[in-house]
Amino acid sequence: MGRLLAIDYGRKRCGIAATDTSRIVATGVATIATSSLTEFLKGYFSREQVDLVVVGEPRDMHGDPSESMKYIKPAVARLCRDFPEMKFVYFDERFTSTLAHRAMIDGGMRKSRRRVKGEADVMAATIILNDFLESQAYQLTQSI
Repeated sequence: MGRLLAIDYGRKRCGIAATDTSRIVATGVATIATSSLTEFLKGYFSREQVDLVVVGEPRDMHGDPSESMKYIKPAVARLCRDFPEMKFVYFDERFTSTLAHRAMIDGGMRKSRRRVKGEADVMAATIILNDFLESQAYQLTQSI
């Protein structure tokens, strides 16, 4: 069984998180420059077996796709062309940035470290992937 990978896609930076091989828990992998995303994924896919990439889908308060999707969709379409063997799915990422900042505060992270660009991105990717895992577990329990 391969890992699941999550991307919190941003114009400048992307947060990356991955599950363990048993798909039990998601952990942060890296924050990378968006311009380096394809190269990063090539390297990661060559080292690790990945079965699915979950891309955060920003939505507004009404559940509609946010304005950010106008640059995320073309980027994901390019990734689908660059990695035709990989399956990509969108997953609702509402409030993940807020939750990431709250988790950093609750975890006792110093204010100076919370200001480091990218800390919230990798945390948001981890939240997206953990939420995705929980939704999959919920769907499995509903099919019993």
